[in-house]
Amino acid sequence: MNQRPLSRRTMLRGLGAALAVPWLEALVPSARADERLSAPPLRSVFLFMPNGVNPNNFTPKKILDASGKATENFELSPMLQPLAKVKDDILLLENLFHAKTAGRNGHWPKVPAFLHGGFVVRTSGRDLDVGGTSLDQVMAQHHGDRTPLPSLELGVDPARSGIDNVGGGFTRIYGSHIAWRDPHTPVPKEIIPQLAFDRLFRSASAAPVVSGFNPNQPAVIQSLQRDDTSVLDLVLDDAKSLKRKVSANDSVKLDEYLESVRSVERRIENTLKPQKRWINAGRFDLPRPGPGIPQTHEEHLRTMLDILVLALWTDSTRIATFMLGEAQSGRGFNFLDGVTGSWHGLSHHREEPKTLAQFEKISTWHISQYAYFLERLKSLDEGGTSLLDNSQVLFGATIRNSNAHDNKDLPLILAGKAQGKIRPGRRLTSAKETPLNNLYVTLLKNVGIDVPKFGDSTGALQGLA
Repeated sequence: MNQRPLSRRTMLRGLGAALAVPWLEALVPSARADERLSAPPLRSVFLFMPNGVNPNNFTPKKILDASGKATENFELSPMLQPLAKVKDDILLLENLFHAKTAGRNGHWPKVPAFLHGGFVVRTSGRDLDVGGTSLDQVMAQHHGDRTPLPSLELGVDPARSGIDNVGGGFTRIYGSHIAWRDPHTPVPKEIIPQLAFDRLFRSASAAPVVSGFNPNQPAVIQSLQRDDTSVLDLVLDDAKSLKRKVSANDSVKLDEYLESVRSVERRIENTLKPQKRWINAGRFDLPRPGPGIPQTHEEHLRTMLDILVLALWTDSTRIATFMLGEAQSGRGFNFLDGVTGSWHGLSHHREEPKTLAQFEKISTWHISQYAYFLERLKSLDEGGTSLLDNSQVLFGATIRNSNAHDNKDLPLILAGKAQGKIRPGRRLTSAKETPLNNLYVTLLKNVGIDVPKFGDSTGALQGLA
């Protein structure tokens, strides 16, 4: 069979639906001169975790060579154990920090500075100023026109309003966003799985991205009540036609992709169905959380990660952020054995062993979610390389020791090979108090944006490759 070339922007279309296809052997570049023939794109993803870590169990012990010099080798520390399957795909980054967050409030001005390191102005909300445009949005401004979505912002907590007077008079809006279109404008994140899914696969105009969830917002209500026909049923004829045009390998990949889409659909459906339980001698109680939010946090976060995988796999976007929590998340994690307090409350553990152990379980659980995401990317083949090989995925926080609000030597993990521009499977120890923005200069260069300076950077971060 002679395989017919397909446009990189091939879509599976049906009434009310449009699915971008994943990378296939049959794809040829679009008319853009900078799209190389049959080359998978490079993706950039940034996952943020608030509240920091337990440094003693996060940073691996140094491994010395025969002369007593520290090497790049490392053994997984207790908190990094969930990353065992992708150990060779991660790079531990040490001694990076944002100087302009030093001496500030413990949480609020640190969160929005995560991806640019600017000085965040104290305000009640009218005159927001975070001191910079976030790294993801710089990338989107340069390359966002290459994909249906210039960037994708996801999270699990609604945006907060009001002023934290106890924390120094900062607006809580600061703690709800890491993506900033400019120093004054946060980019709203989507926290509702169905709406995030529809942005990828529904061709009709979906409800706008909302920061949090307003049950009285008509557009959201309309979106949640729309026809729940599977998008796969809507594009079935187009999918069958495409399979007749591609190779056997591409046909297998297409089947895998369509099943992944359906799997996410099923998870969204299942997590939104009220679960029946017996009370009062036979009466049914039908508990349900706020419209559109899965019943359990585990299912909520995992479903959003799966949607993010689909977004990257289909080249719906190449730039994404994911907030695993907002600045002072009070979420409970009692589904973890032995954990009884709130995330932020436990982060102020005062080095009390029992409290610290609970806090560490929460942080480690979030690292396990990062590991799950990386494993999914690694499992997806793109012509002899994996989606993870074709990505640069940063996971980190703007606090190291949560109890002390320490902003130095931030807990940061960079995964993926960025198509050979990053050499993972080791630790990279920079000089103490190296600007985190040095890393960002290099990540920008990796995607073809060559800037001499980003924020307070002093140059590119040495040693990534």
